[in-house]
Amino acid sequence: MKKSIAYTVIALIASIGVSIAAPDKAAIEAKEKAAWQAFKDKKPDDFKKVVSADFRGAYAEGISDMDKELSDMKKWDMKSFTISDYNALSNGPWKQEKGAWMAIFHTNVKQEAAAK
Repeated sequence: MKKSIAYTVIALIASIGVSIAAPDKAAIEAKEKAAWQAFKDKKPDDFKKVVSADFRGAYAEGISDMDKELSDMKKWDMKSFTISDYNALSNGPWKQEKGAWMAIFHTNVKQEAAAK
């Protein structure tokens, strides 16, 4: 009986710790938008504030790291972006670094033209 109570208390404490450590959806969505805005505005320092130095991106052209992403930032001419139906995963592609949530993975898919 004592072991059952102890295990229950440990599980409760662990679940509280996980819920405290997990970022909320609105905060992660704001950071996602900040990353895109920094990329669009070609502001590498702002981009690095929300994207981890260990970042990896998976694209049709191949795998990208932070250096490649910053190089691509200079080449792209992004006019605008829209994020809709955002769904942040509590254990998704974000990690905490020095108290701040940082993106560690990204991918995107080009929208195909509608079938005729």
